[in-house]
Amino acid sequence: MLKGPLDLANARILVTNDDGINAPGLKVLERVARSLSRDVWVVAPEVEQSGAAHSLTLRRPLQVRRLSPRRFAVDGTPTDCVLVAVNHIIPRRRPDLVLSGVNRGANLGEDITYSGTIAAAMEATLLYIPAIALSQLRNGTEISWSAAEHWAPQVIRRLASAAWGDGILINVNFPSRPADQVTGMRLGRQGRRAGGIEVVELRDPVGRPYLWIGDFSSDESIDPTSDLAATRDGAIAVTPLHLDLTHEATLRSLTKLFP
Repeated sequence: MLKGPLDLANARILVTNDDGINAPGLKVLERVARSLSRDVWVVAPEVEQSGAAHSLTLRRPLQVRRLSPRRFAVDGTPTDCVLVAVNHIIPRRRPDLVLSGVNRGANLGEDITYSGTIAAAMEATLLYIPAIALSQLRNGTEISWSAAEHWAPQVIRRLASAAWGDGILINVNFPSRPADQVTGMRLGRQGRRAGGIEVVELRDPVGRPYLWIGDFSSDESIDPTSDLAATRDGAIAVTPLHLDLTHEATLRSLTKLFP
């Protein structure tokens, strides 16, 4: 929850991701965070955790590797990183803001349910710390960080000037185009793609079949007000997400069945 404007210059910022401690997008977000505040901590997974969603490591111990005074790698999930950072690594004062990303690729529509980038922001929100997840769209396998690096400070400053409700996190996606060609910032709801995830059947060098879970077959949205539509139009998509998954209308309609 963000109860009012956040003084970013004096804020303690935790930076994390799901692409791993050596990811280019993490370096982008570190630079962005340090342009906003001098008190920046980085706690990220030792290796890539894409698709880890909101998972915790419960069946083995975690190891933390200190890389510099305020930079750490954890051999766990993005959720582990936030939990360990807040409860163990960062001394005395909790972070005022958690920034997760910048993810290599979109976190739009259905991606939100799979994303470790979003999950790190979720964990911060569960700990009552305001959180923003940031992702940079790709053009096929090619990616440019231009839009994210240029626009992220402006987006974060604007979001930090507002109040968010309880259990809210913010999801931000930068379109795959140069920074000077971005058409603006646009609020959009979580979208739904017209196509599903592809499962590709291939064969190894000796002819044995195997399956590879691919990407969504299409980024076309069935909703023109969605995050997918915003980035398709060259805008930065800003989506507030709510941790409470209860569907209130159905809850009310079922009361007669469960009096």
